[in-house]
Amino acid sequence: MKNEHEIEIKIEGKEWEKALDKAFNKKKNEVKIPGFRQGKITKEIFIKKLGVEALFMDASDIAIEEAYKKALDDNKLEPVCEPSVSIKDISKEGVTYIFKIITRPEIKLGKYTKLGIKKEKVEVTKEEIEHEIEHLRKNMSEIINKENGQIVEGNIAVIDFVGYVDGKELEGGKGTDYSLEIGSKSFIPGFEEALVGLKKGDKKELNLKFPEDYVENLKGKDVKFDVTIKEIKEKSIPELDKDFFEDLAMDGVTDKKTLEAHIKEELTKKKDDEAENKYVDELLHKATDNMKVELNHEIIHGEIHRMVHQYQDELRYQGASLDQYFKMTGTTMDDLEKMMEPQAIARLKTRYLLEEIVAKEDIKVDKKDVKKEIADSAKKYGIKEEEFLDYVGGEDAIEYDLKMRKALDIIKEA
Repeated sequence: MKNEHEIEIKIEGKEWEKALDKAFNKKKNEVKIPGFRQGKITKEIFIKKLGVEALFMDASDIAIEEAYKKALDDNKLEPVCEPSVSIKDISKEGVTYIFKIITRPEIKLGKYTKLGIKKEKVEVTKEEIEHEIEHLRKNMSEIINKENGQIVEGNIAVIDFVGYVDGKELEGGKGTDYSLEIGSKSFIPGFEEALVGLKKGDKKELNLKFPEDYVENLKGKDVKFDVTIKEIKEKSIPELDKDFFEDLAMDGVTDKKTLEAHIKEELTKKKDDEAENKYVDELLHKATDNMKVELNHEIIHGEIHRMVHQYQDELRYQGASLDQYFKMTGTTMDDLEKMMEPQAIARLKTRYLLEEIVAKEDIKVDKKDVKKEIADSAKKYGIKEEEFLDYVGGEDAIEYDLKMRKALDIIKEA
């Protein structure tokens, strides 16, 4: 590919000698030579006893940074991902590196305006509004004990249960005083359905199968559950009366009419946001399809690597880890990277598309717009401007983002 550059750089003379000296100062504290206190040996004795070759690998690690800088400066290259490097030869005279440096790929824009894609018009129906009102009522339900009668869908069964697979108690398959809403599909298929019709104090043995799409070590296996019904609870759904609206505590909402207006406004905004996201996705998909760009494996892998780290941060925020994710899903890092590859390619193509439009359309951003964006965003998140800038990576990142938005506005031109 045209954006792959193989650069040969030799570090020799005083630069190499300096690297060897640094390598020696590190090594002398690590080696033990009879007759000398550790760390007190001279360079000449070290070389006489162990040979100068003992310094080569550490010296090459030390010199590589300067060599890489020289490769970029001499050839005026701007890499877009980490380079690969190998050592061609190394001796007491110097070291020769071969860098494979990947720069921005060549991009040929196709048609990116007037793409013939329209944003969907949104509509909120009476049925949707009523559904949301019912959802609110259910969320504000009072849970009361059902002393008599059988379990029906929607009830909450308080249960003790133990699961067995292959005659052994299932790890993590045991619960005491567990509150299970019947119909929530919290348990494997067949479990909740089997409890319908039972009464408080009943015991039942359930013989079920784990689904085929379950975790690797259990999918498709037979499982037995011993279940005891400790209590049955039901929801008392409130009426749309004065008490309901007082408990709801929504500004301006005092009766069903004002509640319907509030819900309609919220649903309209939600649907409009969804329609906008779909519209933008379709535009970008069409524009990137019209564009020609060849992505190196190294560029794609670099993007996947960033996505994995972002996902790792998300898991950490939720109190989990990648290892736990792999164990729970029965997958590996290779599986995760393969799953992320299509999205990584789409992200890269979108980024290059917008950057190329910025260059072609000579898009500029006024400094006052950057300052306003910083102030508005800091206020929105309730933090100081300096904290916000530290989080996003400085003013350059804000300027870049504003340019990307302007490029997207051009794509959206009818």
